[in-house]
Amino acid sequence: MPNDAARAVTSGANPWLSGLFEPVREEITALDLPVTGRLPDALRGRYLRNGPNPLQVDDPASHHWFSGEGMVHGVRLRDGRAAWYRNRWVRSDAVARRLGEKVLHGPRHLVDFAPNTHVRRFAGHLLTLVEGGALPYELDSELETVGPFDFHGTLPGGLAAHTVLDPATGELHAVAYCPAWPYVQYLVAGTDGRIRRHVEVPVTGRPMMHDFSLTEHHVLLYDLPVAFTLGPGLSVAAFGWDPDRPARLGVLPREGTARDVRWLELEPCFVYHTMNAYERDGLITVHLARYERLFDGTRKGLDKQPAHLERWTVDPAARTVRRLRLDDRAVEFPRIDPRRPTREHRYGYAVREPLGEDRAGFGVGLLKYDLVRGTCDEYPVPAGGDVGEGVFVPAAPGAAEDDGWVLAYAFDPERGATDLLVLAARDMAAGPVARVHLPVRVPVGAHGDWIPDPG
Repeated sequence: MPNDAARAVTSGANPWLSGLFEPVREEITALDLPVTGRLPDALRGRYLRNGPNPLQVDDPASHHWFSGEGMVHGVRLRDGRAAWYRNRWVRSDAVARRLGEKVLHGPRHLVDFAPNTHVRRFAGHLLTLVEGGALPYELDSELETVGPFDFHGTLPGGLAAHTVLDPATGELHAVAYCPAWPYVQYLVAGTDGRIRRHVEVPVTGRPMMHDFSLTEHHVLLYDLPVAFTLGPGLSVAAFGWDPDRPARLGVLPREGTARDVRWLELEPCFVYHTMNAYERDGLITVHLARYERLFDGTRKGLDKQPAHLERWTVDPAARTVRRLRLDDRAVEFPRIDPRRPTREHRYGYAVREPLGEDRAGFGVGLLKYDLVRGTCDEYPVPAGGDVGEGVFVPAAPGAAEDDGWVLAYAFDPERGATDLLVLAARDMAAGPVARVHLPVRVPVGAHGDWIPDPG
């Protein structure tokens, strides 16, 4: 459905508005998509991925990718075929008005924004997520916006871009922040979809906490040198590296209070994304992607230096963190089997990122790590292509940890459009067992999930 407001985006020289990041201008629905290879019959559900896709940019020169309104791209798989592809903007108040539609009913908090970072199904609700104080927005099964969601009136502020669904309890955990708050909130939602617990942990200097880690008994808080500055009316004026800000890791007992947090000193760094964390014999093991520095103003273009996969061994009693780099490749978007959060895991998946400023997007290959053997398999994409976050889907509820598939959107430079790749996790280097050919390019995006059919 073309819209005049959507055509208002012009790229200028901004890399976030051009190339593979260029926003798409319309919403489409395509049925019975062509497939190369064979889709596994066990894949019955929807692969969804969120990402920024601005409707209108008033100042293209200063626009940052983070500020674009969210658009969800989805493919429906069932019975060995790709039934549909859809892309839809999340209808925040501003998006609805720009599209000439009625504003949706529902709660509003301090910030109203079309969430542009993640998609998560929880307690029967399909939620789009973002950090910084905004509410999630709920979608229906065909990606139309239902409205803002405040966990049935129990969410005290915004939620977060990243959440952890505890496989042992079915509860949802998050660490939420807003640049206007002098604290971060640890939140726990029960299986009834209501917030049953929240803990406010004081922090200074408005840190960006994009992700966190959860173990059986603890929550890990990443209080690091990337922070916000505020403008008039508590609006975000900028964010960036603060060289005077110390780096520390907070260890909060899941049933503790803010006074129970143990703060452990770290070398300066930044962590966007963690893979998983678990406990054994009083120690906490964390796998994550670590940057030496980020947003420090020294790099042009996309302002990204490499992150590397590391293993941190956290000793809360001794207040120490030992680091070990596991790979010299630049990586991001680490994921695991969705049945493994808070538990020991052997395998992990990540996107290999390009080095240097001459990048098309975020990913030049998909990686599978065997963290026991210390090996890594890679599926590279062709020159000029790009691949997004890989999401692992188990072959069956009781299947082995790496028995399943990895799904990801990948730009095909020959077609000038995007494919949904389906790779066998046990042999990723062999390439996709199936490619679903989308009729359009999906812009470089953020995070997503596989939403299996009920039953």
